[in-house]
Amino acid sequence: METLDQTTNDPGYFGPDSVSWRVHNDPAAVVGGIRALLLQSLHPDIMLSFERVTDVRDDPWGRLSRTSRYVNAVTYGTTAEVDATAARVRRIHAALGLDQPEWLLWVHCGAVQSWLEAHRRSGAPMTDDEADQYVREQLVAARLIGCEVADVPTTSAQLDSYINGMRSRLDVVPETREAARGLIWPPMAPKVEWLTPARPAWTIIALTGLGLMPRWSRRMFALPGLPTTDLQATVSARTLRTTLLAIPEAKRTNPHLAAARIRLGFTTPDAGPLSAQARAS
Repeated sequence: METLDQTTNDPGYFGPDSVSWRVHNDPAAVVGGIRALLLQSLHPDIMLSFERVTDVRDDPWGRLSRTSRYVNAVTYGTTAEVDATAARVRRIHAALGLDQPEWLLWVHCGAVQSWLEAHRRSGAPMTDDEADQYVREQLVAARLIGCEVADVPTTSAQLDSYINGMRSRLDVVPETREAARGLIWPPMAPKVEWLTPARPAWTIIALTGLGLMPRWSRRMFALPGLPTTDLQATVSARTLRTTLLAIPEAKRTNPHLAAARIRLGFTTPDAGPLSAQARAS
């Protein structure tokens, strides 16, 4: 189990006044994560290389969990924790031959665009300036994972331009299709699948992530199911976010954020982020 540092007031690379703290703790982030993995899987070279070192059909829950833990560690950890976590991931990527700068850039940009798109289309408040600030903040994440920082987009418009500019390089190879099926219809224990609403709930979340993808990328998968239009995806994302917001925050706050709130002197582990002005008062 990870040990999180609660003995320092180090805010890490972002801190409670950052847009990143807000975006990554919002319920819409789970839909953004699904969108990111689906979009990233359209790069055939990445998927073929990934297939050589692991089975893309194996353990989709583990894939999601590892991605979520890494993002939360980088967002909310202390500087030392983040540096150590990122260095470990870079070593793994290097050992597996997954550290090509072009691939890392595609993965980074796909993730950032996906969280941003899910956040805004789910109805979470965000201005255009805040969207650009989020993209700029994520330059830190790009550097930590090994991207050439000079190549990383710094505005949401540049980000969209990069994603659209990659269209000719993308394709749905068999590994892409298997990865998508694993995300949309992951294995579940029989008791969970038949005695709880987990299967229909997850299917709605996954298809919403698919629906939030650019129309041209959605069509590449040629997968049946809803939502199939931009409007349906937006409505679904807004409904999901509203539903998830009804869950008490203490039950949906990840341990990295809880630890960060404690070490920065928030009143309780589940208290919301304090602004710099509020902390100074």
